[in-house]
Amino acid sequence: MMIRRRARSAMALTATALAAALTLTACGGSAQGADGRLDVVASFYPMEYLASTIGGEHVKVTGLTAAGVEPHDLELTAKQVGRVQKADAIVYLKGLQPTVDKAVTGSEAKYKIDATAAAPLEDHHLPEDHTEGDGHDHHHDEAAGDPHIWLDPARYAAVARSVGAGFAEADPAHADDYRRNTDELVGRLTALDQEFKDGLKDATTRTFVTSHAAFGYLAEAYGLTQVAINGVDPESEPTPARLADVQKAAKENGATTIFFETLVSPKLAETVAKDLGLRTAVLDPLEGVKDPAKDDYLTVMRQNLANLRTALGANTAANTSANTTATATATPTS
Repeated sequence: MMIRRRARSAMALTATALAAALTLTACGGSAQGADGRLDVVASFYPMEYLASTIGGEHVKVTGLTAAGVEPHDLELTAKQVGRVQKADAIVYLKGLQPTVDKAVTGSEAKYKIDATAAAPLEDHHLPEDHTEGDGHDHHHDEAAGDPHIWLDPARYAAVARSVGAGFAEADPAHADDYRRNTDELVGRLTALDQEFKDGLKDATTRTFVTSHAAFGYLAEAYGLTQVAINGVDPESEPTPARLADVQKAAKENGATTIFFETLVSPKLAETVAKDLGLRTAVLDPLEGVKDPAKDDYLTVMRQNLANLRTALGANTAANTSANTTATATATPTS
């Protein structure tokens, strides 16, 4: 697939603020917990990361998608639906997880923070129907656009600001803290965006091949071209015609690597790589993190940058260490 595109003053904890908190309780369906924290439900890892980082000690965040689980496959339990219905605030990405969207629609929560309101989706689908759809359950609404907005740090920063504004409105007593946490996170995301710009500017090729078309926004942001074996649904099956197109594009653009991801089987990527005599490496779409105690959004994105630099031949002296790390993680395909 070819892709070439590109918020109130704080209130002190007074009787007025307490009254506002009580009003939120009544409208939002459930009170802040006994410990006074805002009860937040987050749909999957990128939304959970924002909620936890921005909310800090003032929120209790419940993630609906467990670590290591592919979010497209999520089916909510009755208990999870109950949590969504009674939450004070919900942070989610409309169009990615239909079961979550349905639960949010039925929720009494006053604060429903939809990431797509801050970063509207674009169409990054394959330009032609080269994936098999018959009999396959497409887990998210592809008609709504490519949901992977968090893979562009600038778009993700816009979502962070909307989460911070939502939390400040829901819990005005701690608005200053939410605002400060938001600003700090946006600063880190802005620095990450610059790292990607600097790290990829000297790439000898600007085309990368991946098993899943999750990287359209990333490609758009940094002047790259994504060639994807599958569409935005990671479990769709490519047709022979699509595989032929991928092989042709890989050869014509001097691709060295076929990227696969952490939560989906690498077999297809390995097969294509073997046929072309290329190697494989991880390009993580960050739909989930297997070990949140070890990795987070920033560490995984920096590893993605390192792996992209190696695959694209970006070897400036300033980033030699990133290349060394990427080389260690890339796996040659025999």
